[in-house]
Amino acid sequence: MPWYDLVAAAAAFAAAAYLAWRFPRLSELVSRQPWDGLLAASTLLVVFLEGLRRTSGMALFITTLVFIALALFGGELPGEFAARSIPPARLAYYLVWDSSAILGIAIKIIATVVVVYVFFGQVLFKAGGSQFFTGIAMALMGRYRGGPAKIAIVGSSLFGSISGNIVSNVMTVGTVTIPLMKRAGFRPHLAAAIEACASTGGQITPPVMGIAAFIMAEFLQVPFYEVALAAVIPAALFYIALFIQVDLEAARSRILPMPREEIPKLSKVLREGWYFILPLVALVYALFGLNYEPEMAGLIATAVVLGLGVLIPYQGKRIGLRDLWAMMRDAGTSVLELFMLGASAGIMIGALNYSGVGFTLTLVLILLAGGSLLALLVLSAIANIILGLGLPTVGVYIVLATLVAPALVKMGIDPMAAHMFIMYYGCLSMISPPVAIAAFVAANLAGADANRTGWTAMAFGWTLFVIPFLFVFSLPLLMKGHPAAIALDFALAVAGVWFISAAMMGYSVRPLGLAERVLYCVTGICTFMPANVLGAGRWFNVAGVALAAAVFLLSRFRRPLEQP
Repeated sequence: MPWYDLVAAAAAFAAAAYLAWRFPRLSELVSRQPWDGLLAASTLLVVFLEGLRRTSGMALFITTLVFIALALFGGELPGEFAARSIPPARLAYYLVWDSSAILGIAIKIIATVVVVYVFFGQVLFKAGGSQFFTGIAMALMGRYRGGPAKIAIVGSSLFGSISGNIVSNVMTVGTVTIPLMKRAGFRPHLAAAIEACASTGGQITPPVMGIAAFIMAEFLQVPFYEVALAAVIPAALFYIALFIQVDLEAARSRILPMPREEIPKLSKVLREGWYFILPLVALVYALFGLNYEPEMAGLIATAVVLGLGVLIPYQGKRIGLRDLWAMMRDAGTSVLELFMLGASAGIMIGALNYSGVGFTLTLVLILLAGGSLLALLVLSAIANIILGLGLPTVGVYIVLATLVAPALVKMGIDPMAAHMFIMYYGCLSMISPPVAIAAFVAANLAGADANRTGWTAMAFGWTLFVIPFLFVFSLPLLMKGHPAAIALDFALAVAGVWFISAAMMGYSVRPLGLAERVLYCVTGICTFMPANVLGAGRWFNVAGVALAAAVFLLSRFRRPLEQP
């Protein structure tokens, strides 16, 4: 370690200790900025920015500096964008000492909740949980056509819903599933794209989801279980669409099931690792049954899996003291980047709020949309995609939850739908070129071209682009409304997803021509069109169901004619 890093570490520790000691008093003196508080604030701000540059790269570092510049020169912005300019000393003091900036929502959630779940994921991984979930997926899906790809979907959804970390999900499950898919006949870029999509879905799948979901609960001031419950149907639609496309691809390419001798028996897998289900049961029961805070539920689940890992050997191996040290070390290094992300998010939020730029940008968005809700949603989606080129999902979510969500709510969108819309589009950066981190990591494992993998993953993950618009206009898809309405909208959405997936793949029960693909696409769009869009009520759905019936009858009528 170079000497200047040691000096910076010592200075950072001293400034942070001073912050902890003097916070009750100095946090009230933002307008006066006493010299000792300003010195500690300046030191921590510089160290945070350097830590961000080292852990997350130049893109997020530069983006954070841009937000600082917006606060420093907000009064110089033109026209409707104009806010107020904050002097550098006052801004630096505010960003560190005020509880709505660096020490705000993001750091609070990371320090109290995310660390717990990162450690939970490490314990589960070291205890053998990832092999257990992959084994279940192989036992359930290995015997069907395109089995390895379906194993990737099931395994990644199971493990990803717990870890909430997309890249670690690709690295953990993909090392098993990508070689299996390639061996079965899937082209390398296709195998990588399927794994990248399946792992990305873990960030939107309950019960754990990712860090953005915990921050969303804090923004909305609702219990975390309400966010998890609202995410159930959208996550199900995403995985159903991915599963359908994989199945149709396997049928079109004549990809056979796995060799029978390579498929483990479900009874054997469950017999060896049945107890891995217990921490999940404990987690879900603590969250939804006992209404515990997420951090307490995570601690309980961690204690359960840690105790079981010590007492019961998995494949002949127990958790020992050396493993415990490795878990704590790996969890610690894993959250380094998250803490820097939290500091960056706090700087962005603080700069926007203190200068008033956040308020003016919200008003400008509404003016640009011209009173059109659909236009505002499209603008928000574009902003998500642009920010996603340089920021991770949580960074995109925090910025746009501060800037865009208030505008969406003012236009009459349900707050949960507005924030969920932003989080879904924030995930797109993981599979959308030119960045597409999840796709690039999977491509590296598969030995495939990274850009081709990214574009293929984007095509397979098309529902991530569509589903947010669905639940904005159809609250039953967020578990809000009468059970009959929820069931109807879900069934129509599943049917629509199937028809559009078939149109995209060019295959149903047989290859489809261009005219048939267009017919399938129109049928799918009409079927899952929300009832209150364009003032048409359920007429689009009625037309979609009628077209679906016609397509079904046509395929039944043509099949006997095509048989020799």
